[in-house]
Amino acid sequence: MITQRQLRFVVKPVVFLACLLPAALIVTDTFELTGSLGANPIEEILDRFGILGIQFMLIALAVTPLRQITGWTQLAQFRRMLGLFAFFYVFMHFLTWLVLDRGLFWPDIVEDIVKRPFITIGMIALVLLIAMAATSFKRLRQKMGRRWQKLHNSVYAVGVLGVWHYWWQVKADALEPAIYAAILSLLLGCRLFKRRKPRATVLATQ
Repeated sequence: MITQRQLRFVVKPVVFLACLLPAALIVTDTFELTGSLGANPIEEILDRFGILGIQFMLIALAVTPLRQITGWTQLAQFRRMLGLFAFFYVFMHFLTWLVLDRGLFWPDIVEDIVKRPFITIGMIALVLLIAMAATSFKRLRQKMGRRWQKLHNSVYAVGVLGVWHYWWQVKADALEPAIYAAILSLLLGCRLFKRRKPRATVLATQ
């Protein structure tokens, strides 16, 4: 069994660095130290950050089911970190689009958000993620009470919007977003089953 001290000073820093590694690889690939970004580097950076955002969102959502299956209650202590990394990668995806792809040219940015549905739902997901990241601190959680839980329950809506955004964005091969959609459906199904199970137990005892 890992002690709380080991978890705090050994395991968490290792997990943090592992979560940061994909971002570091994007930087080193940009300077061709570890690889290349190909013929269209901006699109490659945009895609990498976006996919990482979805992947970390799914990993964060998987923490609770894995904790219930394995019985390792300490897994819950990684959920906030993983959720914030999901926000980080989604926000970097947004900044890459905003600055590198659109060059901060606001008429084109506004037109894209209004007229391109996959960007519209991506922006909705980003706004929800910003709200959750801003209220992820313990003090705000205590102040918000039940409103905090309602807000953070929208993480599944963010997952749906993120996968939907990715699915609409790809032009040919939809296999990868389909896999993410299947994983998200499984995680959502686990959550719904957990919520219905206590109710079914109560009804059975009446």
